[in-house]
Amino acid sequence: MNKIILSCLFTVSSITGNAQVRNSTADPKPMVHSKAELLQSKTNSWREQIHQNPELGNREFKTARLVAAHLRSLGMEVQEGVAKTGVVGLLKGERPGPCVALRADMDGLPVTERVKIPFASSEKTIYEGAEVGVMHACGHDTHVAILMTVAEILSGMRDQLSGSVKFIFQPAEEGPPAGEEGGAALMVKEGVMENPKVDVIFGLHIQSGLEVGRIKYKAGSLMAAADWFNIIVKGKGSHGSQPWRGVDPIQVGAQIIEGLQNIVSRQSELSKAPVVITVGKIKGGVRQNIISETCEMSGTIRTLDSKMQGDVHEKIKRTAKLIAAANGADADVVIETQTLVTYNTPELVKQMVPTLEKTLGATNVTETEWVTGAEDFSYYGTKAPAFFFFLGGMPKGQDSSQAPPHHTSDFYVDNSGMPAGVKALCNLVFDYLSAAAK
Repeated sequence: MNKIILSCLFTVSSITGNAQVRNSTADPKPMVHSKAELLQSKTNSWREQIHQNPELGNREFKTARLVAAHLRSLGMEVQEGVAKTGVVGLLKGERPGPCVALRADMDGLPVTERVKIPFASSEKTIYEGAEVGVMHACGHDTHVAILMTVAEILSGMRDQLSGSVKFIFQPAEEGPPAGEEGGAALMVKEGVMENPKVDVIFGLHIQSGLEVGRIKYKAGSLMAAADWFNIIVKGKGSHGSQPWRGVDPIQVGAQIIEGLQNIVSRQSELSKAPVVITVGKIKGGVRQNIISETCEMSGTIRTLDSKMQGDVHEKIKRTAKLIAAANGADADVVIETQTLVTYNTPELVKQMVPTLEKTLGATNVTETEWVTGAEDFSYYGTKAPAFFFFLGGMPKGQDSSQAPPHHTSDFYVDNSGMPAGVKALCNLVFDYLSAAAK
């Protein structure tokens, strides 16, 4: 009898052991792709719910609650209130190994939506003293929905994970409210890349001008550093009919704006890397026939090289102050760094691009040029190797030149682009952990 029992136990343990071997060595991609398609309606529903209820940076309360409840339902360890409203979930695989982080940003923008879709936003808020619409005009709603789906798929396949996955749902990528900290910089400051220590991090950004089912990437510098500047020109007030009795700060400000563009066109080595200086806001005067005492302008600086970034800062200060002085005015210049250059670790890109090619087909995964837009994903790359790429959201067959730009009232991305992102992130996790285990 004992021999029979031992024989049965040996048979059962052999079957279990073989199953474990199969689980650890079988290619998970077919299962990932099947689950991504089965969950597409759920992904769409999450995206539409978040899109219809957008929230500005550091105020993503409803979105954070939705995310945290979902991660908890999957049995994860969940932290809330990270960097104001951020949510972090930790999924532990059945075997030890590295920690892979995945990031999605959650905030909307102070933009009024014009797109005629059933789930369009009608939200309003007060922003800088004025009532504005609120809209997911950059696709962060799709990022959240994609990562929530990835979390559901990977949690159901944890027996195939040799390591852990940290899900980072980040607030305030577009910048925190005035006077507040926020975004990726604060997430890093509060230790999101530790406990457990993140070995690599992946992220994506949907693009309104890139066709559904496609990915674009670049090793090294991908997206620009973004700095915000504020210039206050101090002149001398006068009656509008007697400008010679005052110093017109608005007219001086116009000269400074032109001078800033000369920094780009005549003083920057553009064959080395792009530079963009944009004055996005100008405020001066209270009445048509009064020459005001001050004029204030603010804008952004985009650079893709750290030395050029420092040089441009000095040139902006010099240009504003000298033009003001030449007109009998003064200029105060303040420049604040918002994001670093988004840098993709070349070795990691080389290792993982084949995964993206197997996921979507080699012809659908192509290299891109520098992008002068900025992303605070860059801060995570200071703590671990990073790979950030662009995901197609434009309906198939549409002319990309006609696609509405990001940060505009007509911004639109198609729900059908999200499953490709789900598959890509899941497969990056599995392939990285599998390679590390070997």
